[in-house]
Amino acid sequence: MSTDEFVVPPALEPGDKVAIVATSSGAAATFPHVYELGLERIREAFDLEPIEYPTATADQETLSADPEMRARDIEEAFRDPEISGVITTLGGDDQIRFVDQLDPDVLRENPTRFFGYSDNTILASYLWQQGIVSYYGPSVLTEFAMQGSMFDHTVEYSRRALFEESIGEIGPAEFFSDHDLNWADPDNLERRRETEPSDGWRWAGGSDDATGPVTGRTWGGCLTVLDQLLAANVAVPEPADVDGDILLLETSEVMPEPWYARQFLIAMGERGLLERFDGVIVGRAKARNAFEEPPADERVAYRDELREAIEATIALYNPDVPIVFDVEFGHCAPTVPVPVGAMATIDPAEARISFDGA
Repeated sequence: MSTDEFVVPPALEPGDKVAIVATSSGAAATFPHVYELGLERIREAFDLEPIEYPTATADQETLSADPEMRARDIEEAFRDPEISGVITTLGGDDQIRFVDQLDPDVLRENPTRFFGYSDNTILASYLWQQGIVSYYGPSVLTEFAMQGSMFDHTVEYSRRALFEESIGEIGPAEFFSDHDLNWADPDNLERRRETEPSDGWRWAGGSDDATGPVTGRTWGGCLTVLDQLLAANVAVPEPADVDGDILLLETSEVMPEPWYARQFLIAMGERGLLERFDGVIVGRAKARNAFEEPPADERVAYRDELREAIEATIALYNPDVPIVFDVEFGHCAPTVPVPVGAMATIDPAEARISFDGA
């Protein structure tokens, strides 16, 4: 797809209406106190008016039984001229069941800023195929409803994603968190997650001093969801379509084993995709979740092993490509809602990342 075929949907303005939709998970119905906090922050901290669509508070059984309902909500939100943005409640695991029911003409004729990550990797890739830039977050129940308060880093870049033409240059955060607090306990809404000092981004691959800046269009998302997307051959670009682009890759609370990441990347390489990218941006990996709480040394070891597996496997197919690890996007906090489909520049020599327009 040529660069002139992509569009960045219009930026929002304070007071605008945003559609709230559930594209996969019915968690808002299960944890209404978390959901309501997210809506409150959208109103008060960002001065936007959330408009709840039918899927937003539908339970999991209803959403699972009616994929078409989810497709219609997306189409209606894009079609409505009073809606300036679409924000998802959360991710999930079966968005792939409804994207083929979307009318691509409706989306192309009404480009609207879409915000969602994790399972929303599927819809982001579908929008990418339509030439529409989307944003990898934030979501209602996670970033907007962050316990205690939203992280300043997340607020800064979410404002850019919502209200500015482009994200522009980003910088590393001073700390990070992969600590989960149980949503079932309303008292946790007042607590803050545990944080750890960040040692910044890590550069690998072709990132020696001789490597100059690389600019390309972004594509990608959550590794385990991309695996599903490739397996089902849904919303997958042709290798030539990503030639010279920058791959976005992050792992979720699923915490895939390094061997799983290696197998996924091998499949991607054998499909002819991996060799086409001119740069790779990898989000900081979660090393604990609500069900597993390994000690700090094991979390460090897991992240090291995962980086090594990703770097070594990419090198099999694209040995000179620069890779930057531990960037603030994905399931760790704080996050940057990086655009999917916009132009990005990574500069290993200057340790710089910038996300620009179409």
